[in-house]
Amino acid sequence: MQTRTLPTLPEFATVEEERLHRKQRLAAGFRLFSKFGFDEGVAGHITARDPEHADHFWVNPLGVSFSQIQVSDLLLVNAAGEVVEGRLPVNGAAFAIHSEVHRARPDVVSAAHAHSIHGKSWSAFGERLQSLTQDSCAFFEDHAVFDDYTGIVLDVEEGRRIATCLGPHKAVILRNHGLLTAGQSVDEAVWWFVTMERTCQSQLLVDASGRTPVLIDEDQARRTAAQLGSSLAGWFSFQPLWDRITAEQPDLFD
Repeated sequence: MQTRTLPTLPEFATVEEERLHRKQRLAAGFRLFSKFGFDEGVAGHITARDPEHADHFWVNPLGVSFSQIQVSDLLLVNAAGEVVEGRLPVNGAAFAIHSEVHRARPDVVSAAHAHSIHGKSWSAFGERLQSLTQDSCAFFEDHAVFDDYTGIVLDVEEGRRIATCLGPHKAVILRNHGLLTAGQSVDEAVWWFVTMERTCQSQLLVDASGRTPVLIDEDQARRTAAQLGSSLAGWFSFQPLWDRITAEQPDLFD
């Protein structure tokens, strides 16, 4: 019988250990995105800042299914958008958006973006999420709306505008586009995306009912946000997903 213990934040003896850790979490994040149905063609990307070269990040290659991404598939991209490690090209939108998010937010290790069905559906309203449920409070006063749409983001200037709108928050709703989340670890950024997508789904279901919901009052929402919305809480909430996907799909480590 396996003895379980509570997960603890990792510590690394070398930068190589930390790099491998981030890449493994990144590959797991893509597998989870596929499992939850967040992939759509070649759209979507998750990045992880390199622990040694702070202006470089690891990202998925263009045209590879999230469901098949392995650690060895990941690309290392520099500040000029050049692939310095990896065999395939990088998605231009991934560089345009994520390079500017990482540039604007030195605290951000990872950012996640995808065209998930409920996230992109809610984004069409150009509105923030309401405090309808306990889980939604993680985003109370901690997400923004990029209230513009100018087509596929291929210009770094557009990425800069998105990063500016994100500001100090953990997430931004890109109007008519989808969601983008950020965190101090890959674990955190992926978890915020998962729970934000589900929060959008809940919001849409409540709106579709035609009834007037009872909102959580601001003081309670703020108190709940302090409990559920911290960087540590985001990291910790990802750990069961990590255990699940690595047990089911251990080839992601290849």
